[in-house]
Amino acid sequence: MSDTQEFSITLEQESDYVFRISFDDTPIPSLITDESPPLGGDAGPNPSRLLTAAVANCLSASLLFALRKFKNTPGKIVTRATAHMARNEHGRLRVESVDASITLPGLAQDYQQLPRVLAQFEDFCIVTESVRAGVAVNVSVQDQDGTQLHGSQPQAPA
Repeated sequence: MSDTQEFSITLEQESDYVFRISFDDTPIPSLITDESPPLGGDAGPNPSRLLTAAVANCLSASLLFALRKFKNTPGKIVTRATAHMARNEHGRLRVESVDASITLPGLAQDYQQLPRVLAQFEDFCIVTESVRAGVAVNVSVQDQDGTQLHGSQPQAPA
């Protein structure tokens, strides 16, 4: 039995590099994104910041879930993530790596089964493990009449 899921978002250009992201079929409020200067005006996070936030958020939630699974009740978890950008061999800017540093309140001895929690929580983080493994992205472009103008070849994860 397959355990697949899917969801959709809709992205609509508001102005220049400002886009509104709607989280289809949910009550989640829309999110405004924008590019950093000189392209945009920082009216919202750019895609690289969203990717970094997604990794940090997923790791934090996964750690919290694992801690609670073993009857721990931590206070506030604080995570700081830093994206490192570099140019590839074609001179294109890419997120080269993300460093995530998670701080738990209290001391290690305050937690039950901490070695076990720490050994497994990353493996349950959907976003981090997807990014690490590579995600196939298929792209198509069509005009308003539905005529396909572009279709990328599926790329296997690296």
